[in-house]
Amino acid sequence: MDSDIKEEIPVHEEFILCCGVETQVLKCGPWTDLINDQSANRPKLLIFIITGNPGFSAFYAPFAKALYSSTKGQFPVWVISHAGHAMAPKGKKILTTSDDPNAQEIKDIYGLRGQVEHKLAFLRTHVPKEMKLVVIGHSIGCYISLQILKHGPELPIIRCFLLFPTIERMSESPNGKITTPLVCWFRYALYIPVYLLLKPWPVNIKSLMVRMCLRMMNLQSPSEFSLLNMLEPSCLVNVAYLASQEMMEVVKRDNETIKLLANQVLLLVNFNAVLDSAVESKADCIVNLSMFHRLFFLGLFLESILLSRALSKKTSICME
Repeated sequence: MDSDIKEEIPVHEEFILCCGVETQVLKCGPWTDLINDQSANRPKLLIFIITGNPGFSAFYAPFAKALYSSTKGQFPVWVISHAGHAMAPKGKKILTTSDDPNAQEIKDIYGLRGQVEHKLAFLRTHVPKEMKLVVIGHSIGCYISLQILKHGPELPIIRCFLLFPTIERMSESPNGKITTPLVCWFRYALYIPVYLLLKPWPVNIKSLMVRMCLRMMNLQSPSEFSLLNMLEPSCLVNVAYLASQEMMEVVKRDNETIKLLANQVLLLVNFNAVLDSAVESKADCIVNLSMFHRLFFLGLFLESILLSRALSKKTSICME
């Protein structure tokens, strides 16, 4: 029954030219143009989801539908792809706006800092200035969310949820030690075979391969949206490039920003799932317990900030 309800939820797919780059946006709910909607029924809040890497927003469609359903359809839920991670299918209209910043103004838009600027530009251009925002980041999307809070203080973000955040020491984790040399040093050697292998494939073959890969990973394909970007060489190159920057730049946790914005940031992690998976093998135990400790102490850090603020506020009231 629940899945039937989610299927009926309207989800609109758009490709928007943001900072000169095609950007896929999934919009859950009947509101597709908040800027020009002057009706009395226009919502006062937008739930904005920033994906992990790869930034394939179609994978987040079931999550967006669940959020929309849980809020009883009162607020729109939008999911944005990363710059360069999505290409519009042939014949698909790409929407433009006169307020779109010039692409040359954003240096290295496919890199980590460029992705932050890309999301800031979208929010400033396509969302009304007075509309309240709830930002949800997943994985590296949490790092981008924190940077948006830091560099976009004028945005009315009332809450920022971090889902399984990767905001520190990515290259030091066991998986990071394997991924770092692949995406930082050897990715150039993979570009040519990837182009030669995938570029000539017809669309129907790519679609079949995507379905087979999803079946092997026990994932359900969101069939209403194109997932061919998974096998698009230029998109995969941008995915690998962003991953290389993550490994090099996401090193030290930005405690100053977290401390400054602690009232807005909420950490969401299923610690039971982390601990359950930790006992499966020794290797997993090392990886997951290490992650558990870091996330646990990050949670304590946030709690201590909020507690100290509450105590200082209470003390000042008592002194008055």
